[in-house]
Amino acid sequence: MLRIGLISDTHGLLRPEALSFLRGSDHIVHAGDICDPSVLDRLATIAPVTAVRGNNDRGAWAEALRTVEYLTLGGVTMAVVHDLPDLDVDPQAAGLRAVISGHSHQPTMAERDGVLYLNPGSAGPRRFKLPVSVGELQISGDAVSGKLVELMS
Repeated sequence: MLRIGLISDTHGLLRPEALSFLRGSDHIVHAGDICDPSVLDRLATIAPVTAVRGNNDRGAWAEALRTVEYLTLGGVTMAVVHDLPDLDVDPQAAGLRAVISGHSHQPTMAERDGVLYLNPGSAGPRRFKLPVSVGELQISGDAVSGKLVELMS
């Protein structure tokens, strides 16, 4: 089984609880609003990282990030995007098994038309009364499943 750690909307704050959860991941996906490149450097000490640019990511380091990334891990192809409307394909028609997003700060998971949509929520500064959370994508053969974890409610 492959474990893909999911994090988003850190806004420059990488909590120890998030790092602890992500340890043991085979790969880490950051779905944008990183706001400080050192966040990606620290995540890369745990596992390879795929990250996308969020609406608050600015500067030369952020310009090097794409708005949408496609990656295949364990034979499963997925898209990573900060804000879902920026996704430039029909996930089912493109053969995607998962879409990882951020932006809303709300952890959500739903399956539609054979595609698992996962938003790990925000692992950074608390926004309103939303939880601080992370997630994971598990790949076993061609089976794809997800999990959301609240770090602080």
